[in-house]
Amino acid sequence: MGSTSSTLLKIPNVEVLMQETGFSPAHMIRLHDRFKALDKEGRGHLCPQDFGAIKELAMNPIGDRIIGAFFCPGKETVDFHTFVKILAHFRPVDKNRPKEPNSPEPINSRSNKLRFAFQLYDQDKDGKISRDELLKVLQAMLGMQVTEEQLESIADRTIQEADLDRDDAISFEEFRKSLEKVNIDHKMSIRFLR
Repeated sequence: MGSTSSTLLKIPNVEVLMQETGFSPAHMIRLHDRFKALDKEGRGHLCPQDFGAIKELAMNPIGDRIIGAFFCPGKETVDFHTFVKILAHFRPVDKNRPKEPNSPEPINSRSNKLRFAFQLYDQDKDGKISRDELLKVLQAMLGMQVTEEQLESIADRTIQEADLDRDDAISFEEFRKSLEKVNIDHKMSIRFLR
């Protein structure tokens, strides 16, 4: 127990961070160790190139978009607290965790998971997924498996089905409605301790 407590004491504002994210002390230690391993030069922050060491991201067709989600526009580094808050989107929902009155919605709520996924498509940050943005994600994910014509057909059909206000783009609300029956918690969860 002593080593766990001393390791936690090295993490500034760890209690607040655990409250905000729902991560346990064991999770925080593991995430801190992972952060330090990625921060090979000991700068106290990560830059996009540091994420290249994560083989799952390097192999993911939209890995560059996922990495980009860690960084605010115009910011080239991410600190430990931001790193943990982004990863909290992928924490499974704790159905036994009591909801505090007047507390903000948990980072890993269905709505916040959907917002995170939405931003991976909405690259120009205008609040809508355009046909071109959708097509770029489909090209990255499906690549050479289908023809360009098939990709365009998939993009057109997706926009047509999800675009309720007929503005030729998908808003967050339309995105949310189109995924009502999808188990987002399952699809956007990573088991942090194995």
